[in-house]
Amino acid sequence: MIQEEKSMVKQMIASHRLKALVFIVILITACFIGLFIVLFYSDEKEQTMQQIVALRKERDRYELQALILQNELASVSAELERIKQEDQRKINQELKEELEQIRSTYQQTIQSYEEILKIRELSQKTQKLDEQFATILVLLGKRDYKTAQEKLRALSQEIYKINDYIAKSSQPHPTSAKESNTPPGYGYSRQVVSALGQQYMVDIVAGDLSSTRVIVDTASSNDCRNECPVLSLAEYVSRNGAYAGINGSYFCPSSYPSCAGKTNSFDTLLMNKDKVYFNSENNVYSVVPAVIFLGNSVRFVQKSLEWGRDTGIDSMIANQGLLVFGGDIAYGDDGDPKKGSRGPRSFVANKGALVYIGVTHNATVAENAHVMKTLGMDNALNLDSGGSTALWYGGYKVGPGRNIPNAILFVRR
Repeated sequence: MIQEEKSMVKQMIASHRLKALVFIVILITACFIGLFIVLFYSDEKEQTMQQIVALRKERDRYELQALILQNELASVSAELERIKQEDQRKINQELKEELEQIRSTYQQTIQSYEEILKIRELSQKTQKLDEQFATILVLLGKRDYKTAQEKLRALSQEIYKINDYIAKSSQPHPTSAKESNTPPGYGYSRQVVSALGQQYMVDIVAGDLSSTRVIVDTASSNDCRNECPVLSLAEYVSRNGAYAGINGSYFCPSSYPSCAGKTNSFDTLLMNKDKVYFNSENNVYSVVPAVIFLGNSVRFVQKSLEWGRDTGIDSMIANQGLLVFGGDIAYGDDGDPKKGSRGPRSFVANKGALVYIGVTHNATVAENAHVMKTLGMDNALNLDSGGSTALWYGGYKVGPGRNIPNAILFVRR
């Protein structure tokens, strides 16, 4: 019994020791776990704090940027509101008007200079005009367009007076001409025609198509756009054996600033005596009137587009503007100051089978239309004039004028 009790006591002691050992192990383990947890959460807390600090800095940075953007937005909004209050159409219109004023002023300046050149070509003194023009150039350099325009108007009036004086003084004396509103039946005539309550001196040559072939000759053999060849009217007459001739279509003289890059060129439709058509491509839809010489007949068209490219004719030439068509006046003032000033006005016309070339002195283009109507012309076309004006019949009756790129000639059949 005692032995069994001892054994039981030993077992109990061993059990208690085991339990104590287990408890100690559990306690130590718990301590380690607790320590680990403490250390772990302590480190995580430090990291969290660092993140919080970083986030606060980032927040502060974004708040600063947001404040800057808000200020910029407020500034832009204020500017937008100001623009909304402005009348943009009015601003654009004012800007457009200003640019148009500048363009118009420079265009008028070039035109005035070319008018001065025309006067100079006639051996007239232009010192006063040159001085006025120099003043205008100074004003343009200062961008004082308003004053420049005022000076240009004064210059234009002075040019008009001089041109009117030249036109009156350069025309043949009335005593050398007969008064007649009937054109000659053949040959050359110098006569005074009464129209619009005024008298106009007219130098005129008649050619009967039954005995006269009308041709157009050109200095160039084909299309020319710049630095084109030119000849005097006398040279055209001589090389074709013609008995009469007159200057042809408008062209760009080499002395004009606006003609830079297209000197001595012309851009209207023309077929010369060699059956070569000029400026055909850019006159497909042209509204420029023309005259066609077809053997024993002549035809006038109101628009070049009405005419094809027939080479069976003798010649054809187009120019602005049509004076008389079908017996009625076809030209009204188109506002072109060059056509509205008085001077010598060249023309080609017909009355039945008679073709006429000539010059009406001291007339505007519109006045010349009335002169043609008074003379009983069926049709009449205006030709180039001014410094290009020249009429030949056994010598120069008017001119010689400047060298020209084309001419209308009367050749005997």
